[in-house]
Amino acid sequence: MSKKRYTGNWESVNQHEVPKWYDDCKFGIFIHWGIYSVPAFAPHTWELGEVDSKEWFADNPYAEWYYNSLNIGKGPTYEHHIETYGKDFKYEDFIPMWKAENWNPAQWAELFKEAGAQYVVLTTKHHDGFCLYPSKYTDFNCVKMGPKKDITGELTKAVRDAGLRMGLYYSGLIDWQFANDPIYEDDDLFGTASPTFAYADYSYNQMMELVDNYEPSVFWNDIGWPKQSEEAMPYFLAHYYNKVEEGVVNDRFNDRYHDFLTKEYKSGKVDRTNKWEMCRGMGLSFGYNANEGDDKLISVPDLIALLVATVANNGNLLLNIGPKADGTIPEEQVKRLKILGAWLNVNGEGIYGTRCSDRESEILENGVELHYTQKDGNLNVFAVGLKEGENEFVIKGYRGELRPFEKAVEMETEACPDGLKVRIKNYREDFYTVGMTSAK
Repeated sequence: MSKKRYTGNWESVNQHEVPKWYDDCKFGIFIHWGIYSVPAFAPHTWELGEVDSKEWFADNPYAEWYYNSLNIGKGPTYEHHIETYGKDFKYEDFIPMWKAENWNPAQWAELFKEAGAQYVVLTTKHHDGFCLYPSKYTDFNCVKMGPKKDITGELTKAVRDAGLRMGLYYSGLIDWQFANDPIYEDDDLFGTASPTFAYADYSYNQMMELVDNYEPSVFWNDIGWPKQSEEAMPYFLAHYYNKVEEGVVNDRFNDRYHDFLTKEYKSGKVDRTNKWEMCRGMGLSFGYNANEGDDKLISVPDLIALLVATVANNGNLLLNIGPKADGTIPEEQVKRLKILGAWLNVNGEGIYGTRCSDRESEILENGVELHYTQKDGNLNVFAVGLKEGENEFVIKGYRGELRPFEKAVEMETEACPDGLKVRIKNYREDFYTVGMTSAK
């Protein structure tokens, strides 16, 4: 069967479908690493979507937005910077301090694989404009400055050598090297950010450069696309799909196009009829924030519950890591990845390659959440929020059999008028979430 070829118009690219691998994989690793990893500071305030944008930017919990938080000229990040580094210390002065001296891309890739991730998405250029690859369009990159390493190239090779798919993030709309008026609210994202045709061309050229040089399995654009070059969007997408046969893109293309929708913390709307992706950091920041110790990160039970709820409702979880400036991944993040990987090693049969069940997620009267997936005619059930010891609940309207994925789980079932009564006799905290399947 010949490969489908796309042409640079909306009618053609709108025929693209989400590739099976992306629908099957369920879990990926996001990486935010850059100049901002040196100051590694942001206030620990709120999740995206919890407050109005006018409050959000003044007390921004995203450490990767350090440049803008400094540029606003007030607030916790600005005050911290003045007190720690002085008023004359510019953001760019952090570049020589970002050495990545302990970075080991093969070690990273093996950790991601152990965590059970199926794909990786690296920020190749965040809003500060600093490129994590040797772009021919700027010397403001990690080969010419800072680490003096081709981070994107080396990590891409390591990830693919580990058998995982590699995706790339690019800040398509915002680049503070081109336009650095402070962003105070959402209207500024399109109203004042990167307003020139020169940046529109630069952004387009770099996107094409990333596609041609690295052929990413995911092209993850952020915020939007410059209005000045919107007519070039379908040509870019056609070029990408022709270059990467099983490529996939997110929804941050000015609401003009998407393969999958995105939800970021509490921002974004999703439904079970569209493929979507939940992205978030382990804390409230994507870039490493030294203020977020172990007690400020998502708990392991909540992390596993998030993965289960996301997958059961037609999503993938893109979980972010924020490495330190030296290239090491904080131990509290490593711990969560390894525990999640161990859980997936037992329960992955009910996660990978599954689809939404006709049964929707529900919360029972006793507070237990039930989430459902299906694969090859088998129903998979995940019970979230169980208490230590014995638990009992009913799966309403279900008349089949179930067995737990975890062999250590002692479970009994019996038919009852409402459906199937399930009794878990020995629930332990280290089970986190009990997965069950109708598979014989």
